[in-house]
Amino acid sequence: MAGLFETLMRPDHEDDPDRAEVVKAANILQVGEFQFMQLAYRDWFEEELPAEAIDDLFRRVMLRGETPAWARQYAQRIIDWDERGLLDENNPDYHRYDNEYYTVMPQGVRRFAIALTCLAFALGGGVLLSHYAVKEGTSVLPPYFEKDDLPKARRTTNLRGS
Repeated sequence: MAGLFETLMRPDHEDDPDRAEVVKAANILQVGEFQFMQLAYRDWFEEELPAEAIDDLFRRVMLRGETPAWARQYAQRIIDWDERGLLDENNPDYHRYDNEYYTVMPQGVRRFAIALTCLAFALGGGVLLSHYAVKEGTSVLPPYFEKDDLPKARRTTNLRGS
């Protein structure tokens, strides 16, 4: 019961130092532990984890606490790269097993400039077209009232002294 309470209070705590390295590396990459194992397997063996080996690996790592040497080596490399500032944890290669992972990459300054130019022409053209659409406007900017549409100002005379 104490182990459960300690896990709830500190989920990243691990008694086994090998497993602690794997957990730390997985947290650095922001992936689950089993995803980390898949990445480590692919890195070590240069192939995807076979479907028939998934259950055995899951039992060995997650249930029995056995950490394969290739997973420890991969975890040490990830931690080392992170400490030296060489790691890009947002690299899509680390998130290849995430179903909903995606990154929004900017499409470049050229696309932004084209969109900005189109917007400027549309707004500027609308203001210019509206300005020339009225006969005698009261202002350059909207609302465009014509002088004939506004009520005529009445002159009132001061009748106090007369």
